[in-house]
Amino acid sequence: MQDNMPSLLQEQICINVDKVFDWIVKEATFEFSPTGPLSFPTVAANTNLTGAVVTCNVVPRATNPVVILNRENRQFTIDGATVCLQNLTIQKNFTLTLVVTLPNGTMFTSNPITVSRCEQVTLCAPKGTDVEILFTDLDCFVCSVGGTPIAGAGTITFSALVVTISVCQSIQSTFPVTVEFLATFCEPRAELPFACPGVVRPAQCPAVFPPAG
Repeated sequence: MQDNMPSLLQEQICINVDKVFDWIVKEATFEFSPTGPLSFPTVAANTNLTGAVVTCNVVPRATNPVVILNRENRQFTIDGATVCLQNLTIQKNFTLTLVVTLPNGTMFTSNPITVSRCEQVTLCAPKGTDVEILFTDLDCFVCSVGGTPIAGAGTITFSALVVTISVCQSIQSTFPVTVEFLATFCEPRAELPFACPGVVRPAQCPAVFPPAG
C-alpha cells in the first residue's frame, strides 16, 4: 500500500535557550509604616482632612526592582541524598503612591515613595545562574491611618499609617544553554474560508400593513 501522507522535512537543529535550574512560586505579605510628613505637592496648609479616605498603588521600581544581595551554599538532605543548594538573600524594591480623597471628591496624590523589603529563598541556583523574579500579582491596601491626618504646606502627616503590600512571585534560576534536537519544519495553515453574507431583509408586519390582494 502506498503511503499518501505528505513527507515531513526534519533536521537536526541547535538553538539557544534558557535552562531552568529551579522554579518556585511564593506568596509574601508585609507592612509599611512611614513616619513623619509625607510629600503631597498639591495640598495646602491647614486643609481640612476630616473624613478623608486613603488608598494606595504599588508597582515594581523602574530601576533595580530585584537585587540579589547574597548567595550562600548550604547542604540539605533530600530523600536520603545530600545535595548542595543556594540560600539567596533577595531585595525587592517597589514604588508606592498614596491618594487622599476628601468627602467632596478632592484628591491629593503623594510623591512616589520607595519601599524595599528583603527575604531569603532556597533554590538550586549555583554561581553563574541568573535569578529571575516575575511578579504575577502585586497589590496594596491601607490598613490604618490612625487619627485624622494633618495637612501642611505640601505635606500630610499621619499618626499611624499602615500599608499592607501583597506579592505573588515566580522565582526561577536559569542559565543559557545550546540544545540539539530533531525538528519537523512547520507548514503554513490553510486560509480560513470567507463568504460574503447574503441579503438580509427586515421582518414584515402584515397585521399592521397587510399585503395587497
